[in-house]
Amino acid sequence: MHTIPFATSAARRILRAALVLTPLAIAPLAAAHAQHADTTALRHVLDSIADAHHGTVGYSVIDLDDGDRISRRGDETFPTASLIKVGILVTLYDQVAKGNISLDDLVTVLKIDQVPGSGIVQFLHNGTELSIHDAAWLMITLSDNTATNLILDRIAIRPMWDKMESLGLHHTKVHAKVFKRNTSVAMDSSVKYGLGVTTPNEMAHLFELLANGKAVNPQADSAMLYILEHNEDQTLLQRYLDGVRAAHKTGADDAVRTECSLFYLRHRVVACVLTKDNKDTRWILDSEPQLTMARMGYAIFQAWGPAPRPPAAK
Repeated sequence: MHTIPFATSAARRILRAALVLTPLAIAPLAAAHAQHADTTALRHVLDSIADAHHGTVGYSVIDLDDGDRISRRGDETFPTASLIKVGILVTLYDQVAKGNISLDDLVTVLKIDQVPGSGIVQFLHNGTELSIHDAAWLMITLSDNTATNLILDRIAIRPMWDKMESLGLHHTKVHAKVFKRNTSVAMDSSVKYGLGVTTPNEMAHLFELLANGKAVNPQADSAMLYILEHNEDQTLLQRYLDGVRAAHKTGADDAVRTECSLFYLRHRVVACVLTKDNKDTRWILDSEPQLTMARMGYAIFQAWGPAPRPPAAK
């Protein structure tokens, strides 16, 4: 373990918890600060973890209740991998709200549509019908690539750009269908970033809008957060946060690991961590990018602590 001089003992306590990765037995820092997180200490911890990583790490963390914000490389563009599927989901629900699409509409899975990678739709028989609603669930909870492409066929790529622009997210874009670069609408950016591009601050703001009912409308945003709460990938920011409620989406490519999460802690906290140019490109649980993000997720949890338990019934 590296010994790094920090300005506060609080920072040292969080760092020890984050790097050693002990079970969640250490009292969260928030408890000592009347539920107000020491974001200065947290920034030191997150930066120390990022500095030790062999690759590039950016993050954006927002306390939605206090308004505190910290970031590193917050306005720098990063590949998203499957994290961009959140933007696709928001665009889909925006089209539903406008009456252009119904979640009950059916899409037909054809052999030509089926692409490899994550998900199960690639294995379904030719001619299977799915509702748009079911395809959206599969796109987020299993990060299903074929389901994602079926949705993109309905909403198209450019309208997703327009929706993100309307929310002030000028760098958040999907480039093409998954594993179908020949469908790219921005080939140079596709080559540089892959499936999609964003910045830590923009993706964090998208989750902030969702949390506040302002991405589409309160009803649609609540429905999307419910889907995001059922994401089954718990290997990155969530890895050491057993049972912590979160609406989140991950992304992974050879040299990329990303995740953005709305944590329901003592405060609602949005945390987005994006990595690129990772030297360790192994697809194993304990690769360096996986562990880096797990440590950062644990440090964020320690800063705010778990949501208080409801009072016992009398």
